[in-house]
Amino acid sequence: MGNLHLTPGTIWRLHHGDQEIARLTVTGADMPWTQAEVEILSGFEEFRSVFAEQERAIDEEDWERADACYSQIRSALTLTFPDGSLVAEFMLHIHEDGTAGWRWHDEPFDVVDQ
Repeated sequence: MGNLHLTPGTIWRLHHGDQEIARLTVTGADMPWTQAEVEILSGFEEFRSVFAEQERAIDEEDWERADACYSQIRSALTLTFPDGSLVAEFMLHIHEDGTAGWRWHDEPFDVVDQ
């Protein structure tokens, strides 16, 4: 079913409100993660620091900080499949080198509110 979304060359789109702020062109998948090249569009810059902070937090194994970044990303941004439909749940990492990795699900992850 979802494997069509993972075909190299397919494009997932990251949105802030109605604005498309990045295009993720699939380069491969290492389940459950999908990898892509990132095309940065207008509007992405205000979120660049959150993705960078998330990457630093993961490198430092500061999971509380990483979770805070994830929450900030998920509350502000949406991701769409190549067919334009909304991704119900995702965990996205956009790296400084212009690549991205994410995992996704058709239904929201079970997140326990603290």
